[in-house]
Amino acid sequence: MISIRKTEIADLDRLMDIFEQARHIMRQSGNLKQWTGGYPTPDILRQDIANGNSYVCLDESEKIIGTFAFIPGEEPTYNHIYEGAWIDNVRPYATIHRLASTLDSRGVATACLEWCGRQCDNLRADTHRDNHILQHILSKYGFRYCGIIYLKNGDERLAYQRIC
Repeated sequence: MISIRKTEIADLDRLMDIFEQARHIMRQSGNLKQWTGGYPTPDILRQDIANGNSYVCLDESEKIIGTFAFIPGEEPTYNHIYEGAWIDNVRPYATIHRLASTLDSRGVATACLEWCGRQCDNLRADTHRDNHILQHILSKYGFRYCGIIYLKNGDERLAYQRIC
């Protein structure tokens, strides 16, 4: 059983290790361009923690095996969607960002998505076109592909939404 708690600043080194493992998973599956250049940086993670938006997933022994950011409220990069439309663009929503797990963990995405669904009934997420693993997971858990958004740096992302 995976449990979830808010991230503490003392968890930062473990998070950096998990993101390195997640990058390895991405590269092995053909996703060569997402999370490059040291992304996410320790500063981004510190800001997530300071804002109260960073969470860790713990296994039965309380070892951190995954992480994600759960951010209620407007995501500025979602204001414009191309080649599609949001399912619901009126009600408040929360965004799931930076979902990552260790190489050997199982069930982190399920625990994250179920937990997020209990917090908010209108969820959004985005991912790189080459991240077929996350696209499959999002579809499996009822997220619908809505279109394309662009990050602040201009990178394209596929946008998804689930109304619970």
